[in-house]
Amino acid sequence: MPTISMFYGIIIRMYCAPGEHNPPHFHAYYQDHKSIIDINSCEIIEGTLPNKQLKLVVAWAEIHKDELIANWELAMNSELPFKIEPLK
Repeated sequence: MPTISMFYGIIIRMYCAPGEHNPPHFHAYYQDHKSIIDINSCEIIEGTLPNKQLKLVVAWAEIHKDELIANWELAMNSELPFKIEPLK
């Protein structure tokens, strides 16, 4: 699962596999926490993140929603997603 962004100790990854379950999503990791975030709603589908890190991930996802959707389409075609600028 390629890493597409990293910021403030948070790692963002996306699977590259056709048929990956919907809705379009990405995986966020922070220390021992793991979560799956819906790209369209920017809400946690599964898992947990500390509140501070969740706010950072949601802000980043809202800024980069178009890029995340483009990466989802690449991943669904078994292509590697591109890197996305980290939150600064």
